[in-house]
Amino acid sequence: MRSTSPPEAFPAHTPAASQIFTTVLSHGPLTRSEIAGRTRLSAAAVTKAVRPLIEAGYLLEDVAEDGRQPALGRPANPVRVDGGRALFIGIKMTGDELIAVLTDLCCRIRVARHVSLTSRAPRSVLASTAALVQELLTEADGFGVRVQGIGIAVSGDVDRSAGVVRYSPFLEWRDVPLAELAGMTTGLPVTVDNDVRALTVAEQWFGAGVGLSDFALVTVGAGIGCGLVVHGQVVAGAHGVAGEIGHVAIDPAGPLCDCGNRGCVEAIASDSAIVAQVREVTGVRVADAAAALDLAHDGDPGAREVYARAGEAIGRGIATVANLLGPERVIISGEGLAAYDLFAEQIRDAFGAAAFGSAAMCDVQTRPLPFEEWARGAAATAIQSFITSEAH
Repeated sequence: MRSTSPPEAFPAHTPAASQIFTTVLSHGPLTRSEIAGRTRLSAAAVTKAVRPLIEAGYLLEDVAEDGRQPALGRPANPVRVDGGRALFIGIKMTGDELIAVLTDLCCRIRVARHVSLTSRAPRSVLASTAALVQELLTEADGFGVRVQGIGIAVSGDVDRSAGVVRYSPFLEWRDVPLAELAGMTTGLPVTVDNDVRALTVAEQWFGAGVGLSDFALVTVGAGIGCGLVVHGQVVAGAHGVAGEIGHVAIDPAGPLCDCGNRGCVEAIASDSAIVAQVREVTGVRVADAAAALDLAHDGDPGAREVYARAGEAIGRGIATVANLLGPERVIISGEGLAAYDLFAEQIRDAFGAAAFGSAAMCDVQTRPLPFEEWARGAAATAIQSFITSEAH
């Protein structure tokens, strides 16, 4: 790994300054008065925070066409983030591959790479990660801009503050200090987070959650995940597992889950659960989720019933979120959306039946996202850490 010079410090030294920058990042261009209105900060506080960000090149001021400033008061020209001012690397780790992106400060993907994993052992995965980072650092040289941090997204129980993967079932990892190890290997600040929470950060700043104070992102596929935004903050909980609707038990007599309980949403609606149930119900030894989906699309009644039951489980899981938190919107995403036509009706019906009162008014949307978007979510956590100086 080639040497990297120490990353620069972001010139926002207070929570208010970080809030102002994040607001412009998501909603800009904005005038200073518009920033004050959105952040509920004083005009003086906004002006004080914006000045060093402009001087350091992180914010750009759009000049009026005639080049003139207003005669009185503070500048009325809108400011926006200069996306090209810094670059970041985002990596999504699965049990089979690494998906990596190089993004700018506005989290726009400049380069994307996929690398297959030959082993899930931490040492091997770290070696592949280091080689991938080296490749993207070389790409960054072509833009003439420094990479300021790396974000890594991993499924399972991830302690972001400690930078530790407590348990990742798909990688078969326990208590791996990934941020420290990756930081030593790459020489860059590293942020490690749960993959669904990372995707939620990207959706909050740049996607279907922009402007919403409270929303949930539910992902369906290899597992069932849920990212929560409450009062504008991505929620991890005291132990980092807030939003684990995949392990909400909805059928005490249902199939055994990997967590040891019965009838969890994940034990009914994850890809592996669907494959197992399709095999049992139809007698067809489908090889994987794609084969199970093909069988259902071909009209096999047993396979279609399995997907219908999965939709009911997902709908009840979403209703649990709506009843507990009352989000403005629930976004459904993940690779499992390939089967959405098979269980959309059951999701809607189960959600409507189980959501209590006004919780049923929650806006439920679907948003297909490729794995590059999950890596982009990892980059968003690196940007977040850079702005708030949280990275390891």
